[in-house]
Amino acid sequence: MPINSSIYTAKVMHHRLAPKKHSFWYNVYMFYIDLDEIDLLAKNLRWFSRNKFNLFSFRDAEHLQLPKENPVKTKTTRQHLEDYLRGYGIDGTKLKIKLLTNLNVLGYNFNPVSFYYCFDEQGNPVCCVAEISNTYREMKLFFFGKEELFGDSFKKITTKYFYVSPFIDHDDSFDFNLKVPTDQLDIKIDDLDKQGNKFFYTTLKGDKKPLTNASLLKSFFSIPLIPLQIMGMIHWQALKLWLKKLSFHPKAENPELQRNVYKPYKP
Repeated sequence: MPINSSIYTAKVMHHRLAPKKHSFWYNVYMFYIDLDEIDLLAKNLRWFSRNKFNLFSFRDAEHLQLPKENPVKTKTTRQHLEDYLRGYGIDGTKLKIKLLTNLNVLGYNFNPVSFYYCFDEQGNPVCCVAEISNTYREMKLFFFGKEELFGDSFKKITTKYFYVSPFIDHDDSFDFNLKVPTDQLDIKIDDLDKQGNKFFYTTLKGDKKPLTNASLLKSFFSIPLIPLQIMGMIHWQALKLWLKKLSFHPKAENPELQRNVYKPYKP
């Protein structure tokens, strides 16, 4: 049986224009996981597990978890997403869902952003969900339906109402441009201030690689403990911004501007 999941070797670029210029980039890799074949991957790949310790592990608890109707029953990530999509009038049970994300590495994970791309039986994109997390392990979802699909990209400008960075206001806006992954990865998430001026650019670009035991090992040794490195990079760049004396907004400031936030798990 052919494997639909893959790895992207990629580069992240951040470029701030205001109130002071600040730019950086770093190499990453991300997994593009077919949610229907996670158990198959765990069976066939030595270095991949589901909800168990391994070099790489997909852990359902690290993604969307809606409030439990039955505290005894544990739902998978796919089941939680289906419940979420139902709120938008979409039957997700028949959709092919692929998740672009970081996996847990040796027991640790942090995902600044993950993306669920949903396809119909003919392989046409139906909707997309961006799953954004902050360093407090809080999570917010952003939904993109067919009305936000332009060609092969989901596009939308929406107010964040979420604490992502202490150097960006909670009520600034995201400008999403999420191209459906193919052999290349091309994702853009920019920030607009309250006047509609774009002041922060983020790009994620990369190339598709097969998901095999060899590629898992190659990815690991290319950037060991990548989730920990991403967390360290976030704090290192925050220190640089603080030294540049940018305005700092504590998380406790303006709690009313943090809306529809999930806390899926404790760090």
